[in-house]
Amino acid sequence: MGVRKRLRAEQIKEAKKSLAFAKLNNCPTSPRKMRLVADLVRGKDVEKALAILKFSQKEASRRLEKLVVSAIANWQSKNEDADLEAAELFVQEIKVDSGSMLKRLRPAPQGRAHRIRKRSNHVTVVIGAKNNTQS
Repeated sequence: MGVRKRLRAEQIKEAKKSLAFAKLNNCPTSPRKMRLVADLVRGKDVEKALAILKFSQKEASRRLEKLVVSAIANWQSKNEDADLEAAELFVQEIKVDSGSMLKRLRPAPQGRAHRIRKRSNHVTVVIGAKNNTQS
């Protein structure tokens, strides 16, 4: 590996140190319902986002709350020497993509059948630090 390539790799690694992400794959909730909850916390501080998710009535908020806690834990494992409160973590990006679909048949009148699509989704949460203070 050349000198420039190594320096560039170190710069990228240092930039990624302030980010941490967590993924939830094949969550059995429709993407539309999950996006309603995801829009509530996008761009918010982590403490505020967790409070919003905790007191939300939606079922998807429970899964999203666990995911945000997991992303915070991932950030802590990356930055063991950094202080959690001083870093001012926030939800930088939250993405909800549709996953696989289970197709089922429901009986309908006069011998017909209607197709039921049981949707699932993939959620990606990226946590960023506003203050990049390294001790």
